Amino acid sequence: MIEIESVTKVFDGPQGPLAVLKDISLSIGRGEIFGIIGRSGAGKSTLVRCINALERPTSGRVVVGGTAVTDLTGADLRGARREIGMIFQHFNLLSSRTVFDNVALPLELAGKGKAEIAEAVLPLLELVGLSGKRDQYPSQLSGGQKQRVGIARALALKPSVLLCDEATSALDPETTKSILALLKDINAKLDLTIVLITHEMNVIKEICDRVAVLDRGSVVELGSVFDVFSAPQAEVSQSFVRDVLNHDLPEAVVRRLHDSPPGNPVVRITFTGPSANTPVIAELIRDVGIGINILHGHIDYIQGKPYGTLTAELSGLQGAIEQALGHLHSKHLKVEVLGHVADDDRAAA
Repeated sequence: MIEIESVTKVFDGPQGPLAVLKDISLSIGRGEIFGIIGRSGAGKSTLVRCINALERPTSGRVVVGGTAVTDLTGADLRGARREIGMIFQHFNLLSSRTVFDNVALPLELAGKGKAEIAEAVLPLLELVGLSGKRDQYPSQLSGGQKQRVGIARALALKPSVLLCDEATSALDPETTKSILALLKDINAKLDLTIVLITHEMNVIKEICDRVAVLDRGSVVELGSVFDVFSAPQAEVSQSFVRDVLNHDLPEAVVRRLHDSPPGNPVVRITFTGPSANTPVIAELIRDVGIGINILHGHIDYIQGKPYGTLTAELSGLQGAIEQALGHLHSKHLKVEVLGHVADDDRAAA
């Protein structure tokens, strides 16, 4: 559906040429929700703008639905862009137009008549849950409602691709979940290919099928969301996963952690696939005889597969703790020692 072939983008900077994208190649399938994640400055927004030719690559090409958009100009490019909808972080709605008229704008610019516009816009407002808001103005809407208008407007010309550039970054967590659920619903109902740009791993985890991790203009990791989340290989990928998991640690524990012994280790155990149903804690208490102070536990499903984490303080003789860690590794579990807490400064305090 989308082929990004050896795309490089170089800008003229104050210190000379600056390569923002470096020989990027990606293949995105029809109907896929594909995530592109990176820190600020990684090049992700430039990459998504290359897909609809708002930016021209310095070298390489982009093919969408069999059409090389990087080779097009003028009317041909405008026609190809009708197949590519786009939503933005800041909504970009026209304050002087109602919800209905904002969604209708692309159809008006395409020369459609009033009856045809109404026939297209009203089902879209129903699709995004705004049928009752058609005559309201952007100033009367919440952030989530504004983004729903932006989504409906992006779908007005019935594109086959929807590009989402940090589409949830300006929204609170609850609204973000509702917008992501809407995008997933639209993907299923319309067989729409979605490319989602973000700097938040939680967004990727929520709805994406595959993810590419960008760092300094290069793709450093590519794979299914489950594989990248459960076993990240690149340093920046590991950092993104830590950003999500470290929210699980109580602040009181974080303050008491120090990097090395003495003290009881605080470990995070990751369960994936069949290991999610393994009673390892009961086995450790029964067979090894150590103390386990559970600090946090959570199980989630990523792409239908169980993914769980358990954070706990282990206490006991050093030999028993080493035996416990060995037992966990023998079960093919991922075990990360987050730090240590002093015996008289218990993590549970």
